[in-house]
Amino acid sequence: MGFFDGVHLGHQRVIQEAAKVAHRKDLPLVVLTYNPYPGLVFEKMNQPWHYLTPLEEKVKLLGKLGVDRVYCLQLTSHVSELAPEDFIQDVLLPLRAETVVAGYDHWYGAKKYQADMAHLPDFAKNRFQVVTVGKTSLKGTDDKISSRVIRQQLTDGRLEQVTESLGRVHQTTGLIVHGDARGRTLGFPTINIWTPELESLPGIGVYAVSAFVDGRWYDGMASIGRNVTFEANRPVTVEINLFDFNDQVYGENVKVQWHLKLRDEVKFTTVEALVDQLQIDKELTLEYFREKID
Repeated sequence: MGFFDGVHLGHQRVIQEAAKVAHRKDLPLVVLTYNPYPGLVFEKMNQPWHYLTPLEEKVKLLGKLGVDRVYCLQLTSHVSELAPEDFIQDVLLPLRAETVVAGYDHWYGAKKYQADMAHLPDFAKNRFQVVTVGKTSLKGTDDKISSRVIRQQLTDGRLEQVTESLGRVHQTTGLIVHGDARGRTLGFPTINIWTPELESLPGIGVYAVSAFVDGRWYDGMASIGRNVTFEANRPVTVEINLFDFNDQVYGENVKVQWHLKLRDEVKFTTVEALVDQLQIDKELTLEYFREKID
């Protein structure tokens, strides 16, 4: 059981340990997760919340890890205040849990009841077994892999660390919509992406990306920003210049993989200076993907 936002390497380790138990006991591997994000229930959020993996994507990733079923518990104030005995009686026992596996820092009720994994065996009273999985750290460090840290890495544009923590390249989805069509006049035509509000984008900047559109993957470079060279105080947009691509695909769904931050957004004094920088960005992106192939 766990929230599992991002299904990062720490979460994957919990699932892997549970899978070993399920295999040994010839039982289905079942995940109990929650919705919405616990912070939305426990505290005031100063900004709109964005998930690393919205529920549908989380379920898909869990399925790839061999999970047979996913139960999603609607997290409310009432549920968050349950005494451990009530959580077990109302949630775990009806699921007929034989063994419960979770990370060492997982909570399953109000903290005033010591509803942590260290006390779960006492609350279980031999009605099921308990397996607690310890901290998972980044290779060569003592830094715990956590969804909170990954979100900050995304905001900072530290995508190589994001990839290392997730065990895969961070991916978002979106819909291709109309933009200003200015990129065509610059020699760098772009597709403009509307990203669902609940998904986590990297911070403002220019990135090397891959996009799945019209049935195949294309490499390219993306801008998340306000196009400050042309106009101040514009809303943030996502624009991608795909290499070897020249189709009209408005209204189509797209998946975007975020590989590497190239630079911050810059306000250029001339259009020519912008075009020169875009050419440099393209060369850096092409070099990045060549090195990945090699």
